[in-house]
Parts: sequence; C-alpha cells; structure tokens
Amino acid sequence: MNTTRRLAGLCLAAAALVPGTALAQTGETVRIAFMEPLSGPFANVGQNVLKSYQFLAEQFSQKNAAGVRFEIVPFDNRGSPQESLNNLRSAIDQGVRYVAQGGSSAVAAALIEAVNKHNERNPGQEVVYLNHAAVDPALTNERCSFWHFRLDADTSMKMEALTSFMKEQSGIRKVYLINQNYAHGQQVSRWFRETIARKRPDVEVVGDDLHPLGQVKDFAPFVAKIKASGADAVVTGSWGQDLTLLIKAAKDAGLNADFYTYYATNIGVPTALAAGVGGKVRVVAIGHNGVPGLVKWQDEFKKRFNEDWNILGIYNALALLSEGMAKARSTDPVKVAGAMSGLRLQGFNGEIEMRRTDHQMQQPLFITEWARANAKNPYSVENTGFNFQPVRAIPAYVASTPTSCQMKRP
Repeated sequence: MNTTRRLAGLCLAAAALVPGTALAQTGETVRIAFMEPLSGPFANVGQNVLKSYQFLAEQFSQKNAAGVRFEIVPFDNRGSPQESLNNLRSAIDQGVRYVAQGGSSAVAAALIEAVNKHNERNPGQEVVYLNHAAVDPALTNERCSFWHFRLDADTSMKMEALTSFMKEQSGIRKVYLINQNYAHGQQVSRWFRETIARKRPDVEVVGDDLHPLGQVKDFAPFVAKIKASGADAVVTGSWGQDLTLLIKAAKDAGLNADFYTYYATNIGVPTALAAGVGGKVRVVAIGHNGVPGLVKWQDEFKKRFNEDWNILGIYNALALLSEGMAKARSTDPVKVAGAMSGLRLQGFNGEIEMRRTDHQMQQPLFITEWARANAKNPYSVENTGFNFQPVRAIPAYVASTPTSCQMKRP
C-alpha cells in the first residue's frame, strides 16, 4: 500500500477520534438497535451492514470524543415496515435509546412516525433514529423530524451530483430508467427526469420501468426492452440482489450501455461486474475505496471478514453521535439530538455538517467508475482485481438541495 496514503488515512482517522470533553461517566455503554433484513433476499446486504456497524462500534469504543463505548443490538426486520415497528417496540422495552436503519425508505418512514409518537407520549424515554442509507427526500422534507438524522446524501442530492457529471458526457442521448417499485425507486425516476431536463434537455428518456422489490428472478425481459430502446445509458437506484441480477442479465444479453448507479458497491454486485458488461459502470456516493480516512479500517475489515465495508456513512454516524454526546456532556437522547442538530465535524470524507433545518447531512459526493486495480488504487473489491475509482469529486455546496422541512423541536 502507498505509504503516503496510509499515513494520510491514519492522520484523518486519528483527527476524527481525538477525545474532547468526556462525559461524567467515561466508559458508559451506549446501545444502538440495528434493524436491517438479516434473512430473505437481501440478507447478504443486511449481514454485511451489521458486521460494518459492529466493527466500527468496536473501533470507536477504543477512542471517541465522548469517552463512551458502543454496543450494537441486532434485529432482523426482514425488510418489512411492520416487522421494524415490532423491532422498535422490543428495543424500547430493552431500554435501547438509539436506533439505526437504512435499508428501505418505506421502513424509514414508518420508523420516523413511530419514533415521533413514542417520544411525544413518553417524555423521559425518548429515542433517536440514525438513518445511514434510506434516501427518499421526503424523509427530510415533508416527513422531517427532530429525532431523525440522515447520514447518507438523499436521492435529490445524489441526482444533482450525478446529472452534473452526466451532462458533460456527450455520448449520452438516450437513457433508460429501471428501479425498484417503492418510494426510493420512484424518487430516482422522478428526480432524474427533473434534473436532466434542466441540464440536458436534449437527453431522451426512452424507458422507465419499476419492478417489484426483491421478487424478480430473471431480468432478461427488462434487458431486452433496454436493448430495443436503443439506450446508451441506464440509470438505476436498485440495490442488493435486484441489481446483481440486472447486471448479470445485461452481461448475458450483450447490452452495450453505460450504467449510472447508486449502489453498485453493494455486496455481490462487484463480483457480477467482474464478468464484464458492455459499457462503463459508475456510482454516485459519499465516498470510495481510496478515501484516505478509510484506508486503514477498510483493510482491517477486509482482513477480518473477507468482505468489503460498503455503507461508509456508518463512520459518520458514530462520529456524529460521539461528538454530539461530548458536546451535550450527556448520553440523554434529548440533549444529544439537540447537540447533533447543526453540528459540524470532520467525517471520513472531509468536513461535514448535520444541517439544522432538516437533519440532512451536508457532505462531499464522488462519482466513481469500475476499473482494474492499479498502483494508485490498489484495493481489490470482492477479490476481483477491480475497484471503484474516483472520476469526479462534487463539493458539498454543489450537491446540496433545498428543504421544505418545518421541524417541530421539543
């Protein structure tokens, strides 16, 4: 590994974890209820995210601004809003005051509503919800909540960054949209149409498919439609097994189109990509394999689990939480939520800010491209010999989008 990159990574990681004013009870354990699908079609993604949380909790417990220890309490929500509400009730009954979830915007919406009601009805037993990956813009607009903090960039922010890059790609003339049929997928379609029309009105949307979440076993019929449309680019916010199967079907059909994605880094997708697809595959995300602040922990995670750490926002979630607790000098959710609201700190991807008006993290974004590993970018994703390499950095102010949030504060 390049010595300069390793030293930079160690310096950034250390800077993020320099102890601040510790709590009165240094070493207090803060439990976080983790809710993701740990069984079913998206179990591989959920299990990978769980390992990531457990690994990062272990690292942050060694040193953090608040001097606390973090413990992850896992729940299998099976990707279901109703099961997630059952998980929430169980976690609250166990005295857990912090909740982490991100695998579905439908689940996130249900959790926000349930947490709001619980906190209103049970003063002194409030719960804070950390959202690491559910990106429906409504969650920090009309559904915004004082108790909800989103660590990932939302769909509108990612699409603003992605289309800023796409508008400069002269070869893009026809785009096909294919997404999972739930809040997130529907929002990807909507926001692409709106933003590309503003930036490149000459681009034609030649197809717009929504498919059932986690139920399609063969994407060949969808790929046949994409080929027939003459699309030179595909835009998709799909994730997990659905994206893996879509990529495999595209390869089998010899589809010659570029893919613009949100989640091609998800476990299983890179292995499918290694078999080859007709065009380039690009991702819009809050980070990438080569970010200096991640290098050391990324390598340690790979060595321990033989998997890749994919949901990078987990780092910023624990950094935000520990900095908020240090600022509040408390682990009480009401005080910590107030301290995290508007907080600026150093994340793995640069300076970040939890915007006070809507609790949407403001941060840099990156466009990366699937390419063979090299001396400059040596990391091997899923041991394929390839990785996602940065082709464009998007400053936070460029990716930022306005909010309609009218937040009610306690």
